[in-house]
Amino acid sequence: MAAAETRRPRADATRNRQQLLDVATRMFASAETEPSMRAIANEAGVGIATLYRHFPTRESLVDAVYRDQVSRLTAGARELLAQLDPPAALRRWMDLFGEWIATKNGMLDTLLAMVESGEIAHAHTRTELLAAIEDILEAGRTSGELRADVPAEDIAAALIGIFTVAGSPEHEAMAARLLNLLMDGLRSSPCGQPRAAERE
Repeated sequence: MAAAETRRPRADATRNRQQLLDVATRMFASAETEPSMRAIANEAGVGIATLYRHFPTRESLVDAVYRDQVSRLTAGARELLAQLDPPAALRRWMDLFGEWIATKNGMLDTLLAMVESGEIAHAHTRTELLAAIEDILEAGRTSGELRADVPAEDIAAALIGIFTVAGSPEHEAMAARLLNLLMDGLRSSPCGQPRAAERE
């Protein structure tokens, strides 16, 4: 009984932390300006003291949300490949990337300050995301379904461009069309024949 009582607070603390992360992620994605710490605590249904116990500063919360989203993106590539063919996995991963971009909307000021101060290593994040794209590309090259001449860096740049111009909710349909166009350009042509643009 004593052991169970000892474990229970830890389980509650873990649930509270994850709940706060999930709520903060959702609020950061939907907010035009950074939500207050109190607003996040209220939305999560916990007291402000509980929030500060897990995340003593706004920066620590932003850092946790940011790292959680990057981890989900990198793990998502492997999970999608286990469920879908490489083109479908890449297209779905693009949607996840867009959701990650959206999450940064409501924490942009804090995030930029942390990147500038070195608290968040932007280069490391970039390396992780490129590796996730490369995993899917390599699977597609092996299966012959994705082009072998497009590097992960080009896809990342294209995605950033798409979500820069069409990342808001009202442009969701446009973003989907642009992502589908990008995917069309990444698929291998039938029988390995070069595309018309490649022959010119």
